[in-house]
Amino acid sequence: MTTDCVFCKIRDGQIPSMKIQEDERTLTFMDINPINSGHCLVVTKRHAATIFEADVEDLMAAMATARKVAVAIQEALKPDGLNMLQANGQAAFQSVPHKGFDWKLVPGNREAIMKTGERLRSLLK
Repeated sequence: MTTDCVFCKIRDGQIPSMKIQEDERTLTFMDINPINSGHCLVVTKRHAATIFEADVEDLMAAMATARKVAVAIQEALKPDGLNMLQANGQAAFQSVPHKGFDWKLVPGNREAIMKTGERLRSLLK
């Protein structure tokens, strides 16, 4: 673990999160500053700051998990569309290692995030 990695801390339970999926290689949790009601993150459990350091098997697992989560979002929330983002490096708007586009952070409604997370989790079991 990298001690300053927020996602490793979430993985290890040092930072609370609304986890909606977890397997041997990946972890999915709700974003606390969501841009929409289904905004979540799929991360590899093994620390890798960018795709360049990530294990290929971990990346394959993350993409398979992302598809499962996308299907759950489609079923639960019925959005008009869905974006998946993977950013690498500051020039690509990576604001935190593992994290995506650098949008304006607006704290989400905790109750709504938890409710959406529970709906998604129930579809991922």
